[in-house]
Amino acid sequence: MKLTADCTDCLISRVEYESRLCIDDSLRVSEIVDACRTLLERIAADPVPAPVIASRVHRLAYRMIGDPDPYRSLKKGNNADAAAVCRAVRGELATFRDLALASVIGNTLDYGSQAHTVTDNFVEFFRREFAAGLTVDDTAAIEGLASRVVYLADNCGEIVFDALFADYLKKNGAHVTFAVRGAPILNDATMEDAVALGLDRRVDLLTPTTDGIAELGLNREHAPPALADALDRATLVIAKGMANYESLSDGRDLPPVAYLMSVKCAPIGADIGIPVGSRVALLRE
Repeated sequence: MKLTADCTDCLISRVEYESRLCIDDSLRVSEIVDACRTLLERIAADPVPAPVIASRVHRLAYRMIGDPDPYRSLKKGNNADAAAVCRAVRGELATFRDLALASVIGNTLDYGSQAHTVTDNFVEFFRREFAAGLTVDDTAAIEGLASRVVYLADNCGEIVFDALFADYLKKNGAHVTFAVRGAPILNDATMEDAVALGLDRRVDLLTPTTDGIAELGLNREHAPPALADALDRATLVIAKGMANYESLSDGRDLPPVAYLMSVKCAPIGADIGIPVGSRVALLRE
């Protein structure tokens, strides 16, 4: 999926947001925003998926901010919030659909979209969304393909539910490769977050999506050999979140892909053909 005009406005708003997380100087924040806007104007029409462009802009912002992980504190809070919910509800999550829905609800813990606000009461929110169910529910067909799974994680917080989902897949005989970001970007989960949850012991292979490059979604040009091999051998890719959708939705030579996400912005809603706010478990073969 290519960058749209709406994406450019959202991206610049995220640059300002992450700058203000670290810098209490409006002039310096304006300098960072202006530099990132200039870069974006130069590369916005490049024929690559939107996350490739967004990643270049965020990497410039981080260099100018002087902090490799501006969302560090927010990520810790997300993980704590999700862990609290997980302790309260994990006994109620029994089926493939239950775990898929829980991971989709977890995907709301996201600071990457200007149009989306993270809830303050995640326990109450989780129970309400779980009762509402999935807007697009292809979980029966997705489960039937879950033999060799590449699980592309997204945000902190939701990774707590992703870990439970990976446990379910393993318990039911799947080979699971679990991939997280190769370096901090937005509030996305990294190897540090995954290891803290014991995912290195809970799945068959835990891998970064890049070798140390801060990159949203999945840029297959930067995928480590182990991840590239797992993709070649997979019967199913579970792609969490909007950046992974943007990375893969126009792709070819992929196994069947299950897109699990909360739709938080109009361009992705329009691309799929569903309203913003939808909870999606969408299979594309």
